[in-house]
Amino acid sequence: MNNVLTTLIDILSQPAILVALIALIGLLAQKKNLSDTMKGTTKTFVGFLVIAAGAGILETSLVPFGSMFQEAFNVSGVVPNNEAIVALALNEYGSNTALIMFFGMIVNILIARFTRFKYIFLTGHHTLYMACMLAVIMAVAGFDTVPLIAAGAVALGIIMTLSPAILQPFMRKLTGNDNVALGHFSAVGYALSGLVGQAVKGKGKESTSTEEIDFPKGLGFLRDSTVSIALTMIVMYFVVAIAAGPAYIEAELSDDTNFLVFSLVQAGNFAAGVFIILAGVRLVLAEIVPAFKGISTKLVPNAKPALDVPIVFTYAPNAVLIGFFSSFIGGLFSMIVMAVVGSTIILPGVVPHFFTGAAAGVFGNATGGLKGAVAGSFINGIIVSFLPVFLLPVLGELGFANTTFSDADFGVGGIFFGSLANYGGPMAIVISLIVILVLMAIPFGKKKSA
Repeated sequence: MNNVLTTLIDILSQPAILVALIALIGLLAQKKNLSDTMKGTTKTFVGFLVIAAGAGILETSLVPFGSMFQEAFNVSGVVPNNEAIVALALNEYGSNTALIMFFGMIVNILIARFTRFKYIFLTGHHTLYMACMLAVIMAVAGFDTVPLIAAGAVALGIIMTLSPAILQPFMRKLTGNDNVALGHFSAVGYALSGLVGQAVKGKGKESTSTEEIDFPKGLGFLRDSTVSIALTMIVMYFVVAIAAGPAYIEAELSDDTNFLVFSLVQAGNFAAGVFIILAGVRLVLAEIVPAFKGISTKLVPNAKPALDVPIVFTYAPNAVLIGFFSSFIGGLFSMIVMAVVGSTIILPGVVPHFFTGAAAGVFGNATGGLKGAVAGSFINGIIVSFLPVFLLPVLGELGFANTTFSDADFGVGGIFFGSLANYGGPMAIVISLIVILVLMAIPFGKKKSA
């Protein structure tokens, strides 16, 4: 049984395999010939591996940046990191997590099939993380075995559906169509960024996009996003490296490589990671959207694939960098406020601030241009800093770890179900799940999708 569960986790938590299987099913449903089926499935699989490789390079280059930052400014506290907290939790909740994940994906498909919310969430690793958090919260709430798995699976299926749904109006604004959704559990932050972008733009006013920044002739090379990202990150790395000092970097991080040379290479790796991600996204979108038509026409009419967050990066590469910086500054601001009021200090994790801040910048730019990108991602930085403070108490013993879940939807979902458990016990959670499902099943007008 344990081997089966382990294999299940391995398969369902790999986005490349999961999405390739979805593409295969979609192409077979359309009765494509063998050549087209093999091409579409393989390109989807390879494209997601390219995205994962780029994301891995990004994370590898950002980890030492975070270490240098903590050393330079002598700060300590809780660092939100999904991978770290899940690694701790799976030791005790691994079996429940796998089963919640499996049945939660089935619930997501059933909701898409029988309600107006036509979103199929395909970001496997985020599904795993959310399943893990729900396994912890349901256990702390007092559920046991089968009821725990059932409640967790229904909650997961609902979150997998509503997360892309609340963001879809902004996805339509960004992409100009309704073909694809975003499957990344920070939709609350992204939607707020889009709303902030609308607010700062003002009614009827024109807004300058981050992609239309008018550089002087001599700085025309900055219009190339790869060049601008690389140069900006070189400056950032050098500033933090000098503040941290060569002794620390060369002894702890660079394996005796000169601290400035090490920083230069890491900054270049960051730019390379972004470049690779954008290439992978173009490859995947070219294959998955046509392949998914088989699912949407045969199995789940009008369904939309909800894909991982890098799919939005291609729409505004400059906003990606601006969003990262603005979100990180929002995290620094929040850290100072927490220190002043004496609460738990949430350190600005560089990796979550990059991925969520970058996407928040893209959505803020879509609705409010440059001002929207800056203001929206700054608000995102505050959200992903303060939500973990309120999430920690509902995680039981896991809340005492020096890390926690990072993205906004984890905070919102965890606080919601944790608070229900604290005030009403397991029955409050069961009732809330039934009410939400009933509300989702109610059709409004003649709309076929949310």
